[in-house]
Amino acid sequence: MSASRIEELQESASETRSFSLGDLIRRRPETITFMLLVAICVIVTAINPGFLQPSTLIDIGRASVVMGLFALGVFIILAAGGIDVSFTAIAAFTMYSLTVLVLNHFPATPIVVILVAAILGGTLLGVVNGLLVYHLKVPSLIVTIGTQYLFRGFLLSFIGTVWIMSLPPQMGAFGRMPLFQFESANGAVVTLPFYFLILPVAALMTWWILNRTLMGRAIFAVGGNANIASRLGYNLRTVQIFLFGYAGALAGLAGIIHVCANRQANPFDLVGTEINVIAAVVLGGARITGGTGTVLGTLLGVLLIVVINSVLVMVGIPSTWQRLVVGIFILLAAAFFVTRQRKK
Repeated sequence: MSASRIEELQESASETRSFSLGDLIRRRPETITFMLLVAICVIVTAINPGFLQPSTLIDIGRASVVMGLFALGVFIILAAGGIDVSFTAIAAFTMYSLTVLVLNHFPATPIVVILVAAILGGTLLGVVNGLLVYHLKVPSLIVTIGTQYLFRGFLLSFIGTVWIMSLPPQMGAFGRMPLFQFESANGAVVTLPFYFLILPVAALMTWWILNRTLMGRAIFAVGGNANIASRLGYNLRTVQIFLFGYAGALAGLAGIIHVCANRQANPFDLVGTEINVIAAVVLGGARITGGTGTVLGTLLGVLLIVVINSVLVMVGIPSTWQRLVVGIFILLAAAFFVTRQRKK
């Protein structure tokens, strides 16, 4: 074999190796999210070693549950090329009306029944979104902006505006139920709540739907091109109803967990958190145009947002900078995705 041929093969192998690394990042953008998360943790730990204390990590895990459930619902809609901004309104409507109902009429309702009722209530409101998106033939953003105001307006006008500070005992007990607990170095008892398990269960279910069912293939097909998906035989009405119904179910569940965890029901809660949730999903690698993204990336995006919100105060940065930092990360992610698309 000639020397020139050997050099050509070496160059080809080198190009293949570099392409493989670049291709990994392009195909799995959540790799960048993971690297950002690790870098932030390393920097913060260097500044404040207390960051890696178990109590801090448990606080981060506890804070990720509600946002994580919201994000899974937003992700599954983004994967189909839509967007939903009504999920916090669905959560608020479900959690407050259900708390009022249990407190005033069914005080002995088991917590399992309350959780199931929250899921069913959220599903019903989500199905309303799905039907409107399909029949009105308008972008889901417009529809969900409208239903966000509709749900909130109905809640505040007809159900109530008063904070409920005394929950039914079974709801408060569920919020305090420990998965495990230990005593920290300063004598404080640190508890990882039992409701934390709901997030990994929901994540596994979402992954299974997207990767192991016909509905999952339909969701990504619709996100790639809805017209082609329709010609291939996918029922767009069924897909839209399932998407928004599933996201509504997760929102209803997140809402009742929020109430139990905080031991109060406030109809004005969760307002304004939509941007953080959507940012987490986008930072996790999902594109607004649909057809891409992973459950793992979504969870990493949630962790990234929660960590940012948690550590800024720990390193002495004012909490008012949170939006600035999140905005910078979103712009960097957008620049990365545009560059990736151009290379393709």
